[in-house]
Amino acid sequence: MTAKLQNFAMGQWTPGSGPETEILDAVTGELICLAHPGGMDFEGMMQYARSKGNKALRKMTFQERGRMLKALALYLTERKEDFYKLSYRTGATRADSWVDIEGGIGNLFAYASLRRQFPDKPYYVEDEPVGLSKGGTFIGHHLLVPKEGVAVHINAYNFPVWGMLEKIAVNLLAGMPAIVKPATITAFLTEAVVREIINSGLLPEGALQLVTGTGEGILDHVTYQDVVTFTGSAKTGRMLKSHPRLIEEAVPFTMEADSLNSAVLGEDAVPGTPEFDLFIKEIRKEITSKAGQKCTAIRRALVPEKLVEDVQIALGRELAKTTIGNPLAEGVRMGSLVGREQLQKLKDQVAQLARQTPIIYGDLDKVELVGADAQKGAFISPIVMLNQDPFRYTDTHEVEAFGPVATIIPYKTLDEAIELTKMGKGSLVSSIATADAAIAQEFAIGAATHHGRILVLNNDCARESTGHGSPMPMLIHGGPGRAGGGEEMGGVRGVKHFMQRVAIQGSPTMITAITGVYQQGAKQIEKDVHPFRKHFEELEISETWVTHKHTVTEADIANFANVSGDHFYAHVDATSLEGTLFTGRVVHGYYILSKAAGMFVDPKKGPVLLNYGLESCRFTKPVYPGMTIGVKLTVKEKIGQEKRSEEDIAKGIVKWLVDVYDETGETVAIATIMTMVKKLNQDS
Repeated sequence: MTAKLQNFAMGQWTPGSGPETEILDAVTGELICLAHPGGMDFEGMMQYARSKGNKALRKMTFQERGRMLKALALYLTERKEDFYKLSYRTGATRADSWVDIEGGIGNLFAYASLRRQFPDKPYYVEDEPVGLSKGGTFIGHHLLVPKEGVAVHINAYNFPVWGMLEKIAVNLLAGMPAIVKPATITAFLTEAVVREIINSGLLPEGALQLVTGTGEGILDHVTYQDVVTFTGSAKTGRMLKSHPRLIEEAVPFTMEADSLNSAVLGEDAVPGTPEFDLFIKEIRKEITSKAGQKCTAIRRALVPEKLVEDVQIALGRELAKTTIGNPLAEGVRMGSLVGREQLQKLKDQVAQLARQTPIIYGDLDKVELVGADAQKGAFISPIVMLNQDPFRYTDTHEVEAFGPVATIIPYKTLDEAIELTKMGKGSLVSSIATADAAIAQEFAIGAATHHGRILVLNNDCARESTGHGSPMPMLIHGGPGRAGGGEEMGGVRGVKHFMQRVAIQGSPTMITAITGVYQQGAKQIEKDVHPFRKHFEELEISETWVTHKHTVTEADIANFANVSGDHFYAHVDATSLEGTLFTGRVVHGYYILSKAAGMFVDPKKGPVLLNYGLESCRFTKPVYPGMTIGVKLTVKEKIGQEKRSEEDIAKGIVKWLVDVYDETGETVAIATIMTMVKKLNQDS
């Protein structure tokens, strides 16, 4: 019996309904499964996600959500070989599948680690407070909370695993559930991964749902609390972006569209240089990886006029080494497109381009294969074209042939190369191969307005560079104009996209109570027990220890200068102060900080395990010999940490506000330090 592609909706697996569509193996043409386009209750799915998944995720802290992602990444890693077996049926080689499968799981790991940049709270206090009054009794702060809706992800066919995981990693860390709608043709692989995610039991009920059909009507029920993301063609993206419901409800919409990405060969990168070889290697890789079916693939190769023939010969030589065929066959480095429908569309696009820009490598109708039949699979040879007049023949900058196709374009000057990259009307990525820093700077600044990412490739970074076509989790993935005008991933920036930012105004004490972060000027809680004698759980936000005082002497300055080796003239030479800001020998700023530490530290062994670092420090007023300083040490923020092993010590990070003041009560130095503090409960 033929399998049927399943949806996961409202906690149940269902095949949907409507006319059957055959999903075929991209390599052999064999039937994989049947898909049904509709029959989904999208309104019910939305309500289920909001009432179940959203409520559960919103209650979890960032630390809990991050640990959930880590556990899920480990769980999927153990089952990755099952995903590889299915991935071959999409026409992908092992290397292609590695990017999709392990790259996607890698995103889960990356965002799991990102939890360390967030508090152990369900919400996020952003940046620093803003003073709104002269006396400091009225301040403002920005707070971010998870939206109360659902993230709807509409994905393309080329990355059925990465396309899903790179997005849900972000919304789950932010505290929002997701409904994922992959392209049907490769959704059998997405379905397999979702089945394992659901089987793991690691996500709260309603945190993830899957639609494998057409998804028609999926946007009819979104609200202003939801977020919609789209990856695919610019044409489809524009259609979705104009959906009446999105406009009426002002729903955030992020679009990451296929674009005419470019790679530039710097004028210094002549044959024989490492950069020339790297450029050729990168073009070859981007043409053949995933059979060119990448939104970031190089479509336009810009080359100095005098080097066009050299590039043509070198690239042809490299492409000739590429064995095409069944991804399971030994030695195959390039597989097929995902289906014969895509193959025909690609041929039509290349034929259109070829009217102005001739094919100089490859053949639309002939391809030598290993272990495969060209009449059954969706195979095509790499195609390289040449546009000798790129300002006249503009199809190169407007028509994207989504497959193993690139066009060589000559340029006269770097300014012209920059202008040609911009003719793509907005791209996800551009790269330049150069060892010349001046060329790199001119290109990067000049091309930045039209690109979401720019890679500068040279021999210094080549060994570790992830390459032109690889978006990284902690950097934005997106681009202006044709590329969609949106941003995905981007580390903390991406997480904020699924949260609502609100400005909170009030007194420092009230803002402290709301944010759970001590605000300077708020009421302080003084206790009889030194805070260094307390465990992590026992410390309270705003708890303050007021130290004894110390009168600074000239001997302190001299001794610190000798110990530190800091003999800056303002500290040691009173005769050199004319024309400066100082009225006498000034105390070292780092002496003040060091002395403050000596004043507030409790030296006995206790729950404080170590000094974790200095987050910020400012010296706000000069200190001269004869002045008296004191310290107020206040618990500013607490961030719990999970145990790395059963033997590990349960602990957390405490941020302390160190306020050093003089005899007038005025602050002379202000710093935030961090300590690692043992927990009372060693089972947590």
